[in-house]
Amino acid sequence: MADILIGKGDSQVHLLGKFGNRHGLIAGATGTGKSVSLMVLAEGFSRMGVPVFLADVKGDLAGLCQVGTASEKLHARVAQIGIESYQNEANPVVFWDLYGALGHPVRTTVSEMGPSLLSRVLELNDTQAGVLDIVFRLADDEGLLLIDLDDLRALLGFIAEHRAEVSAKLGLVSAPSIAAIQRQLLRLESDGGKFFFGEPALELNDFMRQDMSGRGIINVLAADQLILKPRLYSSFLLWLLSELFENLPEVGDLEQPKVVFFFDEAHLLFDDCPPALLQRVEQVVRLIRSKGVGVYFCSQNPDDVPDTVLGQLGNRVQHALRAFTPRDQKAVRAAAETFASNPNLDVAKVITELAVGEALVSTLQDKGVPMPVQRALIAPPRCRMGAISPEERQIQRMRSPVGGKYDTAINRESAYEKLAARAQAEGQRAPVPSAAPSANTGPAPTPNATAEEANPITKKLSEWMFGTSRREGAVEAMAKSAMRTAGNQLSRKLLRGVLGGLMK
Repeated sequence: MADILIGKGDSQVHLLGKFGNRHGLIAGATGTGKSVSLMVLAEGFSRMGVPVFLADVKGDLAGLCQVGTASEKLHARVAQIGIESYQNEANPVVFWDLYGALGHPVRTTVSEMGPSLLSRVLELNDTQAGVLDIVFRLADDEGLLLIDLDDLRALLGFIAEHRAEVSAKLGLVSAPSIAAIQRQLLRLESDGGKFFFGEPALELNDFMRQDMSGRGIINVLAADQLILKPRLYSSFLLWLLSELFENLPEVGDLEQPKVVFFFDEAHLLFDDCPPALLQRVEQVVRLIRSKGVGVYFCSQNPDDVPDTVLGQLGNRVQHALRAFTPRDQKAVRAAAETFASNPNLDVAKVITELAVGEALVSTLQDKGVPMPVQRALIAPPRCRMGAISPEERQIQRMRSPVGGKYDTAINRESAYEKLAARAQAEGQRAPVPSAAPSANTGPAPTPNATAEEANPITKKLSEWMFGTSRREGAVEAMAKSAMRTAGNQLSRKLLRGVLGGLMK
């Protein structure tokens, strides 16, 4: 049976592969060893052949790609825990970066992210979020693909020009709401959002690879700059989670997960999360287990995670908490109550006494029952514990199996181009105003007048077919009807998932 040796308390503590999809939590104050525990789990899943995704907030997880350094202290811990066949080794790693500087660019389209998550990124109020819903609905109805921020900005401009028509059809759209969304788009663009929205969009299969030896690829997202934009960071992680949920098939309980995600700074996922979105996130976390996905939250305190989500995290690694204030003391007691009790251990007391490299550990054992919590010495990772040099990162990036696929951006025809072409065509069709006719004589055909203008019957027929500047003609009306029909047929094929993103 595949398992991961986490550490040793009264006995060795293992995380069983068949319960790896039951989710988990790594918690503890800053500097207590959370990153080490995360690396141990990531390496363990990789050795099982399970692909891993994690966000590197501080830059210290990049060392997963390098061989660790042996030392007397390291060998002493290995002997104390009783790790067999321990040797320092590197892991197969692919680096990613929303900005494209420290790894392969990560992109998605505006349509795929959907209105719910985008509203959160833009920090829109309820009224503005409702307008954004209308924008996406119109895009779906008209068959306009929103790829990048230019596409979204163009459609907002189109709606502003046809606000009365759109309001009558889909709901009230106010000019102030459109202006507010446009201002937030400018801010998002300046924050780096222009790098995130575009193509080629990320294909989840590229996050679920193995190397030639059968080890799972560890995908490391450089997040040291991204974490400074907490809304973009958290919404990106939620988008990844929703993409997995929407696109992976049901597989039930497997001997090991298909992929494992580690979400560092978990509180950012839930801070200021609208109740409706939070409910859908809870639903995704609850149901994604059946698709073979394990989700592990990393945070300073367990109460950073909502109770409805915390109750679904079966595997726990709790590092030291500090109890300097009444709030801290309350958090310690709350954390202690989440563990399966051990009569030989005062959990609330021990949490504040744990040394660096120690943790309270409880994992799911046979039949999915949590083991009594143990105070354990955490096993050392086999890789380098620390940052890497720019040269080492570049070498790793050059060896990547997906570099040629994502490193060059592409720009295909989408909403911006189609709306620009439509506006140009309408401008060319606009009638040229003629000179005002004499008040006494009325309009008279000129020598060069067309047959339509000279013959009243022909002119009326032409106006009926092709319209005038004030009224559309039958041909134009039929064309618009056909376009609406085609758009509606397309929209029936466009389905949005539980978090509002476009399902592929």
